[in-house]
Amino acid sequence: MKLLRRRSHISLDDRLKALGAAADLAEGRVAREPVERAHAVVARAGARAGLSVDHTAVALAGATGSGKSSLFNALTGTAVATVGVTRPTTSKAQGALWSPEGSGPLLDWLDVPTRHVVDSDDLHGLILLDLPDHDSIELSHRLEVDRLVAVVDQLVWVMDPQKYADAAIHERYLRPLARHADVTMVVLNQVDRLPEKAVRRCLDDLRRLLAADGLRDVPILPVSTVTGQGLPELKDLLAELVGRRQAWSSRLEADTAGAADHLIAASGGLPASDLRTPDHEALDEALAEAAGVPLVVRAVAKAHRHRAVAAMGWPVTRWLRRFRPDPLRRLHLARPTTGRTSIPQAHLIQVSQMDSAVRAVGQEAADGVPEPWAAAIRRSARERHDALADALDHAVAGSDLGMERRPLWWRAVNALQWLLFVTLLAGLAWLVVLYVIGFLQLPGLYTPTAGEVPWPTTLLVGAAVLGVAVALLTRALAWIGSRRKARRSARVLQQNISEVAERMVIAPITHEQTRYATFLAQVRTARS
Repeated sequence: MKLLRRRSHISLDDRLKALGAAADLAEGRVAREPVERAHAVVARAGARAGLSVDHTAVALAGATGSGKSSLFNALTGTAVATVGVTRPTTSKAQGALWSPEGSGPLLDWLDVPTRHVVDSDDLHGLILLDLPDHDSIELSHRLEVDRLVAVVDQLVWVMDPQKYADAAIHERYLRPLARHADVTMVVLNQVDRLPEKAVRRCLDDLRRLLAADGLRDVPILPVSTVTGQGLPELKDLLAELVGRRQAWSSRLEADTAGAADHLIAASGGLPASDLRTPDHEALDEALAEAAGVPLVVRAVAKAHRHRAVAAMGWPVTRWLRRFRPDPLRRLHLARPTTGRTSIPQAHLIQVSQMDSAVRAVGQEAADGVPEPWAAAIRRSARERHDALADALDHAVAGSDLGMERRPLWWRAVNALQWLLFVTLLAGLAWLVVLYVIGFLQLPGLYTPTAGEVPWPTTLLVGAAVLGVAVALLTRALAWIGSRRKARRSARVLQQNISEVAERMVIAPITHEQTRYATFLAQVRTARS
């Protein structure tokens, strides 16, 4: 009869590494118990792998009166185990050694102080342990059973026809060890007390119960220490087990898979769908509103018109612009800076919209992810919330709005305006000279005319009219340019705001999603 099934192609070392990595990733995300259990399995595996792999520790476990000690004596050919009938008699596990050389460190690790050497070579490498009764009234006995059941290489559950269906052994031990079918055997002892048909019925019922526990394929042997029935077959199974020298690794593989199952269960099971990459367009818009981007865009348009008029307006009136503050300078956005702006703080509605958008992105990213990992993803969306407002303000302050570079044609228009202004002054000065000469009744100067209008008047009026016309034209052109500047600045600001959203909200979400995806990959490797 084969005890060991075909193993996964993934090595035990790789599975243990994956389990340790999954436990590390689950820290702070799932309950502590399964995480600590996974770490304990990894630590136990490291300890067991460093001990004798030529010895196989097999434990006989069972209830009071099941005949464990009698079976222990029958297998060892000694009477070292005290046999009781109704009261638990084994208080501390004792071990029988078929080959004691090199077994000391393993027995020390198992904390089995009582050791007996069996003078036989038929089960070379076997360490057979007789455990206390799992249903003992003594708490120390039950704790001893629990401790050794968790660490021995192979378990042999000894049952009797009266207690094989006891819920205590099935619910407390067998069902939680469903992953350990490869390192589990079941012995129905004391079959000499039943007729053959009753024995078959008990075996069938026991198989049904074990199948319900998830142990459908474990070996089940009817045994009698009185008649010797089943003892040769049991020894053959133990000899095959010991000869393979793989029970310890099979046990660790089962422990690894079981710990991985617990991590999956604590994580709410496997996800129903793939992880989603959240769409943060709505988030970008909400952050832009909270950062005052619309206000800045309007200020850019006003500043462009303000500066255009100051640069190309009619020189007679442009000095009045000095008394009007530059909209961008008032917001401390005249040039890119690392300091803070003077943009008014977001009002309650904008803050509420921003918070709602952040939560919506977190919820979208968590859709399809079971709790508690979904909660971790949602939390990650807000983990940098306190620094978000400052980040938005710095993003706006550091934006290159393109306002420092003035168009070259502004200089040409400015030169034209000054030429017209100088022309106006020339015409005015000419008229003043003519007035003074007339006032002083001096001989008149020759004054050319443009048609019937004297040139001084033509220069004065013409320059003034053309200057005002050019000023009005440049205002129209500045208005068109301001719209273009506003659109460009809106793109730059929105891009910078989007980068803030990516860094402060999306990146933590992606990190948490990646952590979860890595956890799933590692835990799947561990439980394969």
